Amino acid sequence: MQSSSSSSLRGKTALVTGSTSGIGLGIARSLAAQGANIVFNGFGDAAAIAALQSEVASGFGVKTFYHGADMSKPEQIADMMQAAAREFGQVDILVNNAGIQHVANIEDFPVEKWDAIIAINLSSAFHTTRLALPAMKAANWGRIINIASAHGLVASAQKSAYVASKHGIVGLTKATALETATTGVTCNAICPGWVLTPLVQKQVDARAAAGGISNDEAKKDLLSEKQPSGEFVTPEQLGELAVFMCSAAANQVRGVAWNMDGGWVAQ
Repeated sequence: MQSSSSSSLRGKTALVTGSTSGIGLGIARSLAAQGANIVFNGFGDAAAIAALQSEVASGFGVKTFYHGADMSKPEQIADMMQAAAREFGQVDILVNNAGIQHVANIEDFPVEKWDAIIAINLSSAFHTTRLALPAMKAANWGRIINIASAHGLVASAQKSAYVASKHGIVGLTKATALETATTGVTCNAICPGWVLTPLVQKQVDARAAAGGISNDEAKKDLLSEKQPSGEFVTPEQLGELAVFMCSAAANQVRGVAWNMDGGWVAQ
């Protein structure tokens, strides 16, 4: 059911990186439910992406657009931002969500994996932000929401590149917030704990196979290590937090790293 303020973002355009599945898709849907036009980005089957676009467009009465920019390539990011501006005038809401992961000890960490994680998880957000800010400042309204992680606030072993990139995103968020502090543009980070995305489901499957346990038991094991609530955060919950950050009520929420993590970093 859509909320009573379901046209609060009507006429605005939201670009969400990595939005063809998981957290990005959940956030895109929540923003579309408020009337925002959506620029999708991410990998996937062309027909499935086209179907997703048309489903969101008709379901929420908004316009959608897709750009397949590889978020590790600055020139493709620039092309995406230009295409979005051509299609909709400008990007009003920028959600930097694209991310990848690799797990290994530092001394065994492949250098190319480190470079790819920093490029996609951190540098891409710098590139989209620098390209979105001029139009946002000119309009004196904009929202930049960086999807960090509980790993933007605390660390875990064997995730050096991911933890470094997400701590970096939190730092970039704060710097951006300070540079826009006297304007109608805000920048904040959301730091999710475990969310049952396709990426995390793979980790659950691997754990179940390795331990000879059921998928449900593997989920419980995974959660019990970090997330005191014992429940996954949902993409829908993250989407609603993003909607709040786009509202007038959040005009003075600036430079925060807001953890939605079932108590992970409270420990």
